Amino acid sequence: MDPPTAADGDGPLRGLRIGVKDNIDVAGVPSTCGSAFFTDRVAGAHAEVVRRLIAAGARVTAKLNMAEFAVGVTSRNSAAGPVVNPWDPARVPGGSSGGSGTAVAAGLVDASLGTDTGGSVRLPAAACGVTGLRPTWGAISNAGVFPVSEPFDTVGPMARSVADVARIFDVLRTGPAAAGVARRIGVPDVFITDDVDPAVAAAVRAAADRFADLGYEVVPVAIPDAERAQDIVYTLIYSDLARRHRERILHSPELFQPATLERVSLGLRISDAERNAATAGRTAFRRGLATVFDQVDIVLTPTMPTDVPLLDGGADVIAQSRRMGQFSYPWSLHDGPTLALPVGFHPDSGMPIGAQLTAAAHREAVLFEAGHRYQQVTHWHSARPR
Repeated sequence: MDPPTAADGDGPLRGLRIGVKDNIDVAGVPSTCGSAFFTDRVAGAHAEVVRRLIAAGARVTAKLNMAEFAVGVTSRNSAAGPVVNPWDPARVPGGSSGGSGTAVAAGLVDASLGTDTGGSVRLPAAACGVTGLRPTWGAISNAGVFPVSEPFDTVGPMARSVADVARIFDVLRTGPAAAGVARRIGVPDVFITDDVDPAVAAAVRAAADRFADLGYEVVPVAIPDAERAQDIVYTLIYSDLARRHRERILHSPELFQPATLERVSLGLRISDAERNAATAGRTAFRRGLATVFDQVDIVLTPTMPTDVPLLDGGADVIAQSRRMGQFSYPWSLHDGPTLALPVGFHPDSGMPIGAQLTAAAHREAVLFEAGHRYQQVTHWHSARPR
């Protein structure tokens, strides 16, 4: 692509090379959403987030590959071909913002923008060993971003460090920043399931111990109704996907990537009654989380329950996606921010392991403070693929 011209002057992001996911519009540049449906689609104007980046002095240098229409967590289903993980090309980079995570990890850009509906910033951050933010819903404009499910969609920055993610967020946020300092970090004894890869569980426990060493009070916490959260999110997102792509499903199904078609078609079977029940479930889940954040400032959980999967693992697409997103989807029901950051490497595969820090709505500053302190005494975020 021909990169847009950066603004003159000493903006807060001056000189930073930033790539953007291919569902975020850059004026005069193709915006394909990884789909054959949009092969000839060229954006007529910048997305609001791109306009803000350029005004802050950043150089938007790349459009980045993604899962088609931001559907899926492996980034294999793109009309441009699959994205591979720079740590091991035989493994997935996470998704749907796979190109965004890969480009940062490989050093092709200094930072990137992804979008996160059910985990699409956080999963690539975990799989690629970088830092990524799902912000408070509505804190960053979605204008000029092709939607998946508006009640869940967010744009989120990705970079190596919490410090860089924080300064990009400061440029992109549409409202005032809320100050705050974390004191208590809650760690669920079991989050969704106890079927977690032992190396992942150990890395997250070690991260909790490091936070304790830094002076945070680390306490056990329970997340009410967490076991229902993934099904609630799936019901709401897939019903929105089916409505958005109904005409494409009915009239040109062959243009979809097979994995995308399989997933968006799931929503055709979701009834209004099921959607209404899921909406009520989301309200109840948020009510329960409010009690949790009355007790603690941050909740620490793994980002994925497994090691980074192989590209050709032979698993059923839907089953693999549910498993990878088992710990990210529940936090999408929450209206507050989640920060994903690397906390180790798997002793068997050598792949990155990620954890999530989640706070109440508009309390990004609390996450940034804790995450930055953690990265000052650890080196996981500075490691690079060979």
